Amino acid sequence: MKKIILSALLGMILNIAYGQIPKYQLSSHILDVSSGMPASGVTVQLEKLDQRTKVWSFVDKKVTDAQGRITDFLEQREQNKGIYKLTFFIKEYFSSRKTESFYPFIEVVFQIQDEKHYHVPITLSAYGYSTYRGN
Repeated sequence: MKKIILSALLGMILNIAYGQIPKYQLSSHILDVSSGMPASGVTVQLEKLDQRTKVWSFVDKKVTDAQGRITDFLEQREQNKGIYKLTFFIKEYFSSRKTESFYPFIEVVFQIQDEKHYHVPITLSAYGYSTYRGN
């Protein structure tokens, strides 16, 4: 009987703890194709378009980790439908590598239409980039 009670108690604690871990709807990743490596230390800003006024409003700003990733934009529990813009500030990234870049920053505009996860990565070089909807 003790084992059943302890198992139930442990299950409840784990369920509560797991429920407290925030889930995020938007992530990004930067791969520097000129080096074949992730682009770490890049500042990325997220904005949302007010469709009534057509004005962008600041949502968040983060920096890519050692794997070139940002995994925690837009907490899942909020209503996040709308048009967004990610701005990747890449000039400093290339300057730190003593490389001149044609683009001081890259803006990617996209639309969130449901509650699914959105992954918006870019592949990057000093003179070009590409983006797509990842998973």
